Amino acid sequence: MPTPLYPPQRPLSIGEIVDAAFRIFLATVVKCLPYALVAVVAEQLPNIYYIVTGRGVLLAMFTAVKDPRWLLFDGIGLAIAMFLCSAMLLRQRALVTGGAAALAPELTAVLRRAPALMLLVVLWVAVVLACLLPALAFGQPLNIVVAIVMLVPASFIMLALCASWPSLILTGRSAVGSLVHSWHLTSGSLWRLSAVFTVAIVLVFVLELLITVVTGLISLLVAHGDVAIIMAATETVLVILHAIVMPFYTALLLAVFGDLCVRKEGTDLAQRISVAAAG
Repeated sequence: MPTPLYPPQRPLSIGEIVDAAFRIFLATVVKCLPYALVAVVAEQLPNIYYIVTGRGVLLAMFTAVKDPRWLLFDGIGLAIAMFLCSAMLLRQRALVTGGAAALAPELTAVLRRAPALMLLVVLWVAVVLACLLPALAFGQPLNIVVAIVMLVPASFIMLALCASWPSLILTGRSAVGSLVHSWHLTSGSLWRLSAVFTVAIVLVFVLELLITVVTGLISLLVAHGDVAIIMAATETVLVILHAIVMPFYTALLLAVFGDLCVRKEGTDLAQRISVAAAG
Protein backbone atom coordinates (compact mmCIF):
# COMPACT_ATOMS: atom_id res chain seq x y z
CA MET A 1 0.00 0.00 0.00
CA PRO A 2 1.49 3.40 -0.98
CA THR A 3 2.15 5.90 1.79
CA PRO A 4 -0.63 8.54 1.87
CA LEU A 5 0.51 12.05 1.01
CA TYR A 6 -1.78 13.65 3.59
CA PRO A 7 -1.93 13.30 6.48
CA PRO A 8 1.48 11.66 7.02
CA GLN A 9 1.59 8.49 9.09
CA ARG A 10 4.47 9.77 11.26
CA PRO A 11 6.50 12.93 11.92
CA LEU A 12 8.64 13.78 8.91
CA SER A 13 12.20 15.02 8.58
CA ILE A 14 13.02 18.27 6.78
CA GLY A 15 13.82 16.43 3.55
CA GLU A 16 10.69 14.28 3.81
CA ILE A 17 8.47 17.35 4.22
CA VAL A 18 9.95 18.96 1.11
CA ASP A 19 9.62 15.65 -0.76
CA ALA A 20 5.99 15.32 0.36
CA ALA A 21 5.32 18.88 -0.85
CA PHE A 22 6.73 18.06 -4.29
CA ARG A 23 4.69 14.86 -4.45
CA ILE A 24 1.48 16.67 -3.49
CA PHE A 25 2.32 19.33 -6.06
CA LEU A 26 2.89 16.80 -8.86
CA ALA A 27 -0.31 14.95 -7.98
CA THR A 28 -2.47 18.09 -7.99
CA VAL A 29 -0.86 20.75 -10.19
CA VAL A 30 -2.94 20.08 -13.32
CA LYS A 31 -6.29 20.24 -11.51
CA CYS A 32 -5.19 23.31 -9.53
CA LEU A 33 -4.05 25.33 -12.56
CA PRO A 34 -7.47 27.01 -13.10
CA TYR A 35 -7.21 28.54 -9.63
CA ALA A 36 -3.55 29.43 -10.04
CA LEU A 37 -3.97 31.09 -13.44
CA VAL A 38 -6.85 33.29 -12.27
CA ALA A 39 -4.92 34.13 -9.07
CA VAL A 40 -1.88 35.23 -11.10
CA VAL A 41 -4.07 37.44 -13.31
CA ALA A 42 -5.66 38.90 -10.18
CA GLU A 43 -2.23 39.74 -8.78
CA GLN A 44 -1.49 41.63 -11.99
CA LEU A 45 -4.61 43.81 -11.75
CA PRO A 46 -2.72 47.01 -10.75
CA ASN A 47 -0.21 46.51 -13.57
CA ILE A 48 -3.04 45.81 -16.02
CA TYR A 49 -4.65 49.02 -14.83
CA TYR A 50 -1.49 50.99 -15.63
CA ILE A 51 -1.11 49.34 -19.03
CA VAL A 52 -4.76 50.01 -19.96
CA THR A 53 -4.40 53.65 -18.93
CA GLY A 54 -1.31 53.94 -21.13
CA ARG A 55 1.22 54.58 -18.36
CA GLY A 56 3.14 51.30 -18.43
CA VAL A 57 4.31 48.97 -15.69
CA LEU A 58 7.67 50.71 -15.20
CA LEU A 59 5.90 53.93 -14.20
CA ALA A 60 3.94 51.99 -11.60
CA MET A 61 7.17 51.17 -9.78
CA PHE A 62 7.70 54.87 -9.03
CA THR A 63 4.18 56.27 -8.66
CA ALA A 64 2.04 53.40 -7.33
CA VAL A 65 2.26 54.43 -3.67
CA LYS A 66 0.84 57.86 -4.56
CA ASP A 67 -1.99 56.48 -6.71
CA PRO A 68 -5.01 55.34 -4.63
CA ARG A 69 -6.51 53.57 -7.64
CA TRP A 70 -3.37 51.48 -8.08
CA LEU A 71 -3.49 50.60 -4.38
CA LEU A 72 -7.19 49.74 -4.69
CA PHE A 73 -6.57 47.35 -7.60
CA ASP A 74 -3.60 45.88 -5.74
CA GLY A 75 -5.76 45.20 -2.67
CA ILE A 76 -8.54 43.68 -4.76
CA GLY A 77 -6.05 41.52 -6.66
CA LEU A 78 -4.40 40.23 -3.49
CA ALA A 79 -7.80 39.47 -1.91
CA ILE A 80 -8.87 37.47 -4.97
CA ALA A 81 -5.54 35.64 -5.05
CA MET A 82 -5.82 34.81 -1.34
CA PHE A 83 -9.36 33.52 -1.86
CA LEU A 84 -8.31 31.31 -4.79
CA CYS A 85 -5.20 30.01 -3.01
CA SER A 86 -7.41 29.03 -0.09
CA ALA A 87 -9.68 27.12 -2.47
CA MET A 88 -6.58 25.53 -4.00
CA LEU A 89 -5.43 24.39 -0.56
CA LEU A 90 -8.79 22.70 0.02
CA ARG A 91 -8.69 21.15 -3.44
CA GLN A 92 -5.21 19.74 -2.92
CA ARG A 93 -6.22 18.14 0.36
CA ALA A 94 -9.28 16.64 -1.29
CA LEU A 95 -7.26 15.34 -4.25
CA VAL A 96 -4.65 13.57 -2.12
CA THR A 97 -7.35 12.06 0.07
CA GLY A 98 -9.47 10.81 -2.83
CA GLY A 99 -11.99 13.60 -3.45
CA ALA A 100 -12.27 16.92 -5.32
CA ALA A 101 -14.41 15.94 -8.29
CA ALA A 102 -15.58 19.52 -8.95
CA LEU A 103 -14.53 23.10 -8.25
CA ALA A 104 -17.70 24.36 -6.59
CA PRO A 105 -17.41 22.71 -3.13
CA GLU A 106 -14.11 24.38 -2.19
CA LEU A 107 -15.20 27.74 -3.58
CA THR A 108 -18.33 27.59 -1.46
CA ALA A 109 -16.36 26.52 1.60
CA VAL A 110 -13.87 29.38 1.24
CA LEU A 111 -16.69 31.85 0.65
CA ARG A 112 -18.20 30.84 4.00
CA ARG A 113 -14.83 31.39 5.68
CA ALA A 114 -14.04 34.65 3.85
CA PRO A 115 -14.88 36.98 6.81
CA ALA A 116 -12.64 34.97 9.14
CA LEU A 117 -9.92 34.88 6.47
CA MET A 118 -10.00 38.67 6.06
CA LEU A 119 -9.81 39.12 9.84
CA LEU A 120 -6.85 36.74 9.93
CA VAL A 121 -4.99 38.82 7.33
CA VAL A 122 -5.69 41.98 9.35
CA LEU A 123 -4.31 40.30 12.46
CA TRP A 124 -1.19 39.17 10.56
CA VAL A 125 -0.53 42.72 9.40
CA ALA A 126 -1.16 44.08 12.91
CA VAL A 127 1.36 41.64 14.40
CA VAL A 128 4.07 42.62 11.90
CA LEU A 129 3.41 46.33 12.37
CA ALA A 130 3.52 45.91 16.15
CA CYS A 131 6.97 44.34 15.82
CA LEU A 132 8.17 47.33 13.80
CA LEU A 133 6.72 49.99 16.13
CA PRO A 134 9.98 50.46 18.13
CA ALA A 135 11.54 51.94 14.99
CA LEU A 136 9.19 54.93 15.28
CA ALA A 137 10.99 56.02 18.46
CA PHE A 138 14.12 56.86 16.47
CA GLY A 139 14.90 59.36 13.75
CA GLN A 140 16.48 58.70 10.37
CA PRO A 141 18.60 56.77 9.53
CA LEU A 142 18.57 54.90 12.86
CA ASN A 143 14.89 54.02 12.48
CA ILE A 144 15.72 52.04 9.34
CA VAL A 145 18.39 50.07 11.19
CA VAL A 146 16.00 49.36 14.08
CA ALA A 147 13.26 48.28 11.65
CA ILE A 148 15.66 45.85 9.95
CA VAL A 149 16.71 44.43 13.33
CA MET A 150 13.07 44.05 14.40
CA LEU A 151 12.36 42.05 11.26
CA VAL A 152 14.17 39.14 12.92
CA PRO A 153 11.65 38.66 15.79
CA ALA A 154 8.85 39.53 13.34
CA SER A 155 9.99 36.69 11.07
CA PHE A 156 9.96 34.19 13.93
CA ILE A 157 6.51 35.34 15.02
CA MET A 158 5.20 34.89 11.48
CA LEU A 159 6.77 31.42 11.43
CA ALA A 160 4.91 30.66 14.65
CA LEU A 161 1.70 31.79 12.94
CA CYS A 162 2.38 30.12 9.57
CA ALA A 163 -0.07 27.30 10.30
CA SER A 164 -2.94 29.69 11.07
CA TRP A 165 -4.05 29.96 7.44
CA PRO A 166 -4.34 26.19 6.82
CA SER A 167 -5.83 25.82 10.30
CA LEU A 168 -8.61 28.27 9.41
CA ILE A 169 -9.22 26.87 5.93
CA LEU A 170 -8.85 23.15 6.64
CA THR A 171 -10.36 22.91 10.13
CA GLY A 172 -12.86 25.78 10.10
CA ARG A 173 -11.46 27.50 13.19
CA SER A 174 -12.01 31.20 13.80
CA ALA A 175 -9.30 33.75 13.01
CA VAL A 176 -8.18 34.02 16.63
CA GLY A 177 -8.61 30.28 17.17
CA SER A 178 -6.39 29.61 14.13
CA LEU A 179 -3.66 31.88 15.48
CA VAL A 180 -3.74 30.10 18.84
CA HIS A 181 -3.76 26.70 17.13
CA SER A 182 -0.79 27.66 14.96
CA TRP A 183 1.16 28.92 17.98
CA HIS A 184 0.54 25.57 19.67
CA LEU A 185 1.49 23.50 16.61
CA THR A 186 4.71 25.38 15.82
CA SER A 187 6.07 25.70 19.37
CA GLY A 188 9.47 24.03 19.48
CA SER A 189 9.65 23.73 15.68
CA LEU A 190 10.61 27.23 14.53
CA TRP A 191 14.18 26.42 13.49
CA ARG A 192 13.02 23.27 11.70
CA LEU A 193 10.31 25.25 9.91
CA SER A 194 12.90 27.86 8.92
CA ALA A 195 15.00 25.11 7.36
CA VAL A 196 12.00 23.56 5.56
CA PHE A 197 10.84 26.83 3.99
CA THR A 198 14.40 27.89 3.13
CA VAL A 199 15.27 24.61 1.39
CA ALA A 200 11.98 24.51 -0.54
CA ILE A 201 12.08 28.15 -1.64
CA VAL A 202 15.74 27.97 -2.70
CA LEU A 203 15.05 24.86 -4.80
CA VAL A 204 12.10 26.53 -6.53
CA PHE A 205 14.04 29.79 -7.02
CA VAL A 206 16.96 27.97 -8.67
CA LEU A 207 14.57 26.06 -10.95
CA GLU A 208 12.73 29.25 -11.94
CA LEU A 209 16.03 31.05 -12.55
CA LEU A 210 17.31 28.28 -14.81
CA ILE A 211 14.10 28.23 -16.84
CA THR A 212 14.10 32.03 -17.15
CA VAL A 213 17.72 32.10 -18.30
CA VAL A 214 17.13 29.36 -20.86
CA THR A 215 14.02 31.18 -22.11
CA GLY A 216 15.96 34.43 -22.41
CA LEU A 217 18.72 32.73 -24.40
CA ILE A 218 16.23 31.05 -26.75
CA SER A 219 14.36 34.35 -27.21
CA LEU A 220 17.64 36.10 -27.93
CA LEU A 221 18.46 33.63 -30.69
CA VAL A 222 14.96 33.57 -32.18
CA ALA A 223 14.26 37.31 -31.92
CA HIS A 224 17.63 38.30 -33.43
CA GLY A 225 18.25 40.91 -30.75
CA ASP A 226 14.76 42.47 -30.73
CA VAL A 227 14.56 43.72 -27.12
CA ALA A 228 10.76 44.07 -27.15
CA ILE A 229 10.24 40.45 -28.21
CA ILE A 230 12.79 39.19 -25.71
CA MET A 231 11.15 41.08 -22.84
CA ALA A 232 7.65 39.99 -23.89
CA ALA A 233 8.70 36.35 -24.10
CA THR A 234 10.46 36.50 -20.75
CA GLU A 235 7.50 38.18 -19.04
CA THR A 236 5.11 35.59 -20.49
CA VAL A 237 7.26 32.73 -19.24
CA LEU A 238 7.51 34.34 -15.79
CA VAL A 239 3.72 34.64 -15.52
CA ILE A 240 3.24 31.02 -16.61
CA LEU A 241 5.95 29.88 -14.20
CA HIS A 242 4.31 31.78 -11.37
CA ALA A 243 0.99 30.07 -12.11
CA ILE A 244 2.64 26.63 -12.18
CA VAL A 245 4.69 27.22 -9.04
CA MET A 246 1.83 28.69 -6.99
CA PRO A 247 0.30 25.24 -6.27
CA PHE A 248 3.69 24.15 -4.92
CA TYR A 249 3.59 26.76 -2.17
CA THR A 250 0.14 25.63 -1.04
CA ALA A 251 1.32 22.01 -1.28
CA LEU A 252 4.29 22.92 0.93
CA LEU A 253 1.98 24.53 3.46
CA LEU A 254 -0.27 21.45 3.40
CA ALA A 255 2.72 19.14 3.98
CA VAL A 256 4.00 21.33 6.82
CA PHE A 257 0.56 21.51 8.44
CA GLY A 258 0.15 17.74 8.24
CA ASP A 259 3.53 17.17 9.86
CA LEU A 260 2.83 19.68 12.64
CA CYS A 261 -0.52 18.06 13.40
CA VAL A 262 1.13 14.64 13.58
CA ARG A 263 3.79 15.92 15.96
CA LYS A 264 1.49 17.83 18.28
CA GLU A 265 -1.88 16.13 18.07
CA GLY A 266 -1.11 12.47 17.43
CA THR A 267 -2.81 12.29 14.02
CA ASP A 268 -0.50 9.40 13.18
CA LEU A 269 -1.73 7.38 16.19
CA ALA A 270 -5.37 7.97 15.30
CA GLN A 271 -4.68 6.94 11.73
CA ARG A 272 -2.96 3.71 12.78
CA ILE A 273 -5.82 2.84 15.14
CA SER A 274 -8.37 3.38 12.34
CA VAL A 275 -6.32 1.25 9.92
CA ALA A 276 -6.00 -1.53 12.51
CA ALA A 277 -9.73 -1.39 13.21
CA ALA A 278 -10.51 -1.59 9.49
CA GLY A 279 -8.23 -4.60 9.14
